[in-house]
Amino acid sequence: MLKTFRIGGVHPHENKLSAHQPIITAEVPGKAVILLGQHIGAPAKPIVAKGDIVKVGTKIAEPAGFVSAAIHSSVSGKVAKIDSIVDASGYAKPAIFIDVEGDEWEETIDRSTTLKRECELSAEEIIKKVADAGIVGLGGACFPTQVKLSPPPSFKAECVIINAVECEPYLTADHQLMLEHADEIMVGVSILMKAVKVNKAFIGIENNKPDAIEIMTKAASTYAGVEVVALKVQYPQGGEKQLIDAVLRRQVPSGALPIATGAVVQNVGTAFAVYEAIQKNKPLFERVITVTGKSVVKPSNFMARVGTPMSQLIDACGGLPQDTGKVIGGGPMMGKALVNIEVPTAKGSSGILIMNQKEAKRGEVQNCIRCAKCVTVCPMGLEPYLLSALAENTEFERMESDRIMDCIECGSCSFTCPANRPLLDYLRLGKGKVGGMIRARQAK
Repeated sequence: MLKTFRIGGVHPHENKLSAHQPIITAEVPGKAVILLGQHIGAPAKPIVAKGDIVKVGTKIAEPAGFVSAAIHSSVSGKVAKIDSIVDASGYAKPAIFIDVEGDEWEETIDRSTTLKRECELSAEEIIKKVADAGIVGLGGACFPTQVKLSPPPSFKAECVIINAVECEPYLTADHQLMLEHADEIMVGVSILMKAVKVNKAFIGIENNKPDAIEIMTKAASTYAGVEVVALKVQYPQGGEKQLIDAVLRRQVPSGALPIATGAVVQNVGTAFAVYEAIQKNKPLFERVITVTGKSVVKPSNFMARVGTPMSQLIDACGGLPQDTGKVIGGGPMMGKALVNIEVPTAKGSSGILIMNQKEAKRGEVQNCIRCAKCVTVCPMGLEPYLLSALAENTEFERMESDRIMDCIECGSCSFTCPANRPLLDYLRLGKGKVGGMIRARQAK
């Protein structure tokens, strides 16, 4: 029997329209806008100024705290300015603007396609190199990877879990990456195991990707302690806590770190980025991005440089369809609507979803009928209808006691609500307010 997590979950239509589309190398943009805050934690601090010349892979910003990440140029050219731009969240954020001239890479980057399996570095050296390369979690949360690889002394890692689930509808970037780069991913997994000093790794893949399960199982067969785990299709199985439950049958306690279960979870795209950083000296400045939608002429998977305008990738798929109702950064469940399509791609840009007008239209909001469907599907065992009502009435102190900070913002509640209540909207609002209250308390 296939494994899955034990609490809640839904099964939206998969709509994997771009499945098995080969990864296309996107054109280098004419201008690149590289955000300084592409990760959870403090935005990076610029170390370049207007007029500076940079190459592909040049470090242009350094971490500004323990939970922060370095930023590297994805293009070669001249720094035009350091200014702000609206990002995928809809807020103006600081960024480095670069006028592109040619495509000159740093000489230290190994651009060959030769597989390099052996890693002679120590765990500490691996973690330092990962930090220097600016690697973050590529599953969406963008948590700085070097922090995850350095758990607090009171916790001990027992295994690495690779998140190759890709449970969001429409998105296929991770799936295609596995089909084309399984060997590199496996080296990355072995390096992650060495970094956290464990001899066991699990690669979780949902069984709607049988070809990926087959190719990754074959690639893993020559690595001791690495096991591919086929999982039942269930959203949001890609959530860290849900994946740990599915693979290990251990649940992360409320308010605790995932490492409390002994697991260090990394996205499959992150494992590939770790391979490139450690074995090829290549910082994280490009990633695979799915561009898709029911009206898109050619749904595709692109290897795109960070800082590329999303409009450029949309144009490469045939342009914005006439019946476009909404453009989503990410997938339909957890993604957010973009204010415009000139938003630059970032390390966490897993997909661009173009919804037609019919899909994009929300149903008329009706009164809650107390059906408890939102409670049944919540993977964190919360009461979304109640938390939503508390947020609507600004009762944020009670939201904290009712565990709003455990919400993973998966959208299962809104998806299943027969009254079309904007549950996720209110939960995000309340979680933001409560998070601010907690930070203010801690600062005193």
